[in-house]
This record gives sequence, structure tokens and C-alpha cells, in this order.
Amino acid sequence: MSVVLRNTRSLVLLLASLVALPLAADTTPAAIVKRLAGDVVIERQAERVEAQPGMALVERDVVVTGADGSVGLTFQDNSLLSVGPNSRLVIDRFQFDSTTHEGSFETSLARGRMAVISGKIAKQSPAAMKVRTPRSIIGVRGTEFLVEADAQP
Repeated sequence: MSVVLRNTRSLVLLLASLVALPLAADTTPAAIVKRLAGDVVIERQAERVEAQPGMALVERDVVVTGADGSVGLTFQDNSLLSVGPNSRLVIDRFQFDSTTHEGSFETSLARGRMAVISGKIAKQSPAAMKVRTPRSIIGVRGTEFLVEADAQP
């Protein structure tokens, strides 16, 4: 009887781990918080968490900086983003194949300022990196650029 119970437990654990795999794929880190100053909050789903150096960011995370806040992010493709005070940045989409350097990188800057040094995704395929603002969509054609978004329509 105990052999059957042990095998049943093993089967349940195996099935539970297989169900969890798709969730792990959705939370693959897109970026790491490298440096920050002042008030910086990460909104993930319904939670707001104070940003910390080394914190991993994933798709759909929202980076919000206060009046004295700024944050430096390093993405998996080595793109560098520096987000200034009073900003709201959404990581809309980030997928990266470290072997081929192909992927997709889309962000939305609802307000504030951001400086970007593009990484391997944009070098492999410039059209694969886009930045949206309330008034425009920027397709990356260079390696370094600045974006400023005014929340006013």
C-alpha cells in the first residue's frame, strides 16, 4: 500500500511541475535593475514594489520614477535604458534568443525621459525594437537615442 501511495505522490509532484513550466517561461527576466536613485517603484500585476539593485524585471512590468527618481536597466540583449525623474515606462514585450540575437523589444514611455543604448536585438534587426510614446512610435535605426514623452495629449 505504501508503494502505491509513494508512486501517487511522485505522479502528483511530476504533474504539478509540468503545469508550472508555462508560468516560468512567462516570467523569464527581461532586464535587471543596475542602479537607482530616489523614488523608483515597479508595478507588477496588482502589486507595487520598491525597486532594488539586482531586481529582475519581466514583460508587462511598469517602472515608475518619482520627482527625485532615476533608474538604470540592463536588458538580456545588453540594451541599456536610463529612465529619468517623473517617468512611467512599460516593458510591453521582450523576447531574446541569445544564440541568434533575434528577438522583439517593445516599450512604452507614457511620460518622462529615457536614454537608450540599443543592444543585440536592434543590431541584428533594427525593426525589432520599438518605443511608444503617447504621440508616436519610434522605430530604432541607430544605437543611441533619447526619448521624451509628455503625458499631455
